Amino acid sequence: MSTPEPVIASEQTGTRKQTGRRAVSRALLGGVAALSVAPRPVSARAVAHRAVASGGAGAYEAFLAGVHSQAVGMGLSSSLMTEALSLTQRPNAKVLELDRHQPEFTLTWAQYRAKVLSTGKIDAGKAAYATNRSLIGQVSSRFSVEETPIMGIWGLESYYGKLTGHFNVIDALATLAFDGRRAAFFRSELLKALKILNERGIPPSGMVGSYAGAMGQPQFMPSAYLSYAHSFDGAGPANIWTSVPDVLSSIANYLSRCGWLSGEPWGQAIQAPDTLQQAEIGREHKRSLAQWMAAGVRRQDGGRFSHEDVIGAVVRPDGPGGEAFMVYHNFDVIRRYNPSDYYALGVGLMGLMTT
Repeated sequence: MSTPEPVIASEQTGTRKQTGRRAVSRALLGGVAALSVAPRPVSARAVAHRAVASGGAGAYEAFLAGVHSQAVGMGLSSSLMTEALSLTQRPNAKVLELDRHQPEFTLTWAQYRAKVLSTGKIDAGKAAYATNRSLIGQVSSRFSVEETPIMGIWGLESYYGKLTGHFNVIDALATLAFDGRRAAFFRSELLKALKILNERGIPPSGMVGSYAGAMGQPQFMPSAYLSYAHSFDGAGPANIWTSVPDVLSSIANYLSRCGWLSGEPWGQAIQAPDTLQQAEIGREHKRSLAQWMAAGVRRQDGGRFSHEDVIGAVVRPDGPGGEAFMVYHNFDVIRRYNPSDYYALGVGLMGLMTT
């Protein structure tokens, strides 16, 4: 990702920054990576099958042999690399089809909110929180990250573990690396996935995720896993697929490493006058709350903000007449997970609704 940025599906597979009415496909898919979409003169399925056919078994075998050689040159086990790469016999047509034919939805914030913050997901979040309340409290305390963003990300990324993807990560990444559209990136992620298998003892068949290689309940790309996955009890590699303690610890560790400030809110709903021009607002236009109040901004209940020197920005995705929020530093931290205002608002609100 950067600084070095954290690396997850949304930030390293080509997703554009999504603000206002821009495309929000990845967040709608709940963490499954969404890649930038090039113009398609023919159907996605036709392109996918043509890519498979044109590559040929021999070309793919040669590609895999090159990956195997490179991995062994990195000090990885030759026998394990053979076992892992045997899981992909030819480019996966379904992976290529999904990569070529990613849906993009131009939604208003109100439409996005209704889809993502559904009653079913909120109820599932409340149940997940009730079941894991003690654990979530421990994770929150350990990493100095509030419970709300942890719950919000867990919900939006994988529906509290219900939707994690069913593709074998080695097969998916090898397919995308061979395809060539973003070969260097996906080859790097493939080698990192192989490194995880070698160093962390995760079985190749158990490494499953999205068609773009985002893994487990937090939907980490392999590079993110290596940097941020955290084992709750410190015993063995982090299991972000089936261990809820490890999943929550990994999300919290990610936020903590990205600069989460404990005790500070991500944002709050506000009243913003319709006279406030869209060009004056947005998360990059930060002012003190005193300055915002001078422009007519108030708390949602109509009252004045009590800490006038606090710096914030106004986000009003649907323009005059729509919902408005005052967002702070931690809002930008959530956006490090997925650079979308819609996503960050969804995470914050989902966390508030389920904890």
